[in-house]
Amino acid sequence: PLSPQELRSGRFWRGVLAELLATLIFVGVVLGASASPEQLAPALAGGLVAGGLLCTLGGPQANPALTLALLCTRKLSALRGAMGVLAQCTGATLASAAARAALQDGTGLVTRVSTVGTAGTALAWETFATFQLALAAFATSEHAAPQAGLALGSAVAAGALAAGPFSGGSMNPARSLGPAIVTGLWDDHWVSWGSPRVPK
Repeated sequence: PLSPQELRSGRFWRGVLAELLATLIFVGVVLGASASPEQLAPALAGGLVAGGLLCTLGGPQANPALTLALLCTRKLSALRGAMGVLAQCTGATLASAAARAALQDGTGLVTRVSTVGTAGTALAWETFATFQLALAAFATSEHAAPQAGLALGSAVAAGALAAGPFSGGSMNPARSLGPAIVTGLWDDHWVSWGSPRVPK
């Protein structure tokens, strides 16, 4: 467990900075790809950048759902988890503000429940996609970076493709929170936060 004294350690703050930077990069890449008319683009971009970040930054979660899963399984202290989630949400908001400034239509940045089903349907698909992502993250935590990056990136892409038509396929509450903050559009935002599940 992390003691308050460790707040003075460089390792702790490097971890927090890694979460902020990784989430900023991840959300920025996904939002940039979301400007494409092709629905495949954000899923592929998310998978590729997730795998790349794991290999380059040493495996930050860059996702409050994964951080909460680690907290629930006692693999992370409450203080480290809270600071991680705060850093992730900050990084996502910064990336969203930059994307809104760069893109003409900021409303396309927000993940929304589609007309294909109800909010309940969207929640079910988002839960399923987030669960398989968390399962991949837990299963590959002890593997070498290239193998773990491939598995995690594939899980991000697969989840986005499966849940995308229903919920937007975020699987990452920070990715949904950042655009909601900068655009003020909060329709069915709870779906993104209601989905995290912890593999046993």
